[in-house]
Amino acid sequence: MFELVPAALVPLFIFFARILDVSIGTIRIMFVSKGFRGKATILGFIEVLIWIIIVAQIFQNLDNWLNYIAYAGGFAAGNFIGMYIEEKMKMGVQIYRIIVNQENSHLAEELMKHDFRVTVVDGKGKFGPVNVLFTVAKRKRWQELADVVNEFAPNAFFSVEDVKHVSLIGEDVPSGRPDVWTRMLKLKKGV
Repeated sequence: MFELVPAALVPLFIFFARILDVSIGTIRIMFVSKGFRGKATILGFIEVLIWIIIVAQIFQNLDNWLNYIAYAGGFAAGNFIGMYIEEKMKMGVQIYRIIVNQENSHLAEELMKHDFRVTVVDGKGKFGPVNVLFTVAKRKRWQELADVVNEFAPNAFFSVEDVKHVSLIGEDVPSGRPDVWTRMLKLKKGV
C-alpha cells in the first residue's frame, strides 16, 4: 500500500493538516453565514478531503498515541488560526447600535460627516433620556466607527451584530416607493 508520509513524520503531518482543515472550516462557516454558496461549497470540498486524508493516516498508525495528540492539538490551533484569518478578512456588513446620553447627541452628526448613514431614535434609559443610533456599515469600517464614537462619546454603549442581507436604496432609485423588482435587485449579500 502507498505510504503518503513516513511514519516518523505522521504526527507532524496530522497536526499541520488539521490546522489547515479546521481553519478552512472556520472560513467556510463565515461564507455560509454571509450567503456565499459557491465559496462555501468549494471550501467544504477541500476541508473534507483534507480530513479524510488525516483520518486515513490515523487508521494506518493506530498504535501511535502521538497521532491523537497531534489531531487534538491541530484542531485547537486550527480554531485559533481560523478565527484570526476570519477577523483579518473583515468581510460583510454589520449593524451598530450605539446608545448615548442626549448631551452626546452630536455623535450622529459626526458619524454622518464620516459617511456613515445613521438613524437616531429617542429613548429612555436607567439614568434618563438617551439617543439610540443605528448604522449599517461594512465590517472593515469598524475601527473608523469606533474611533469616532470614542472621540465624541467615550461613555457610549454599543453593540455590533453581523448582517446577512442589506437593502441599500441609493440615489439611482427613482423617487417614491421603488417597485418590487427594483427592491429585489437592490438586495445585497455580504456587500
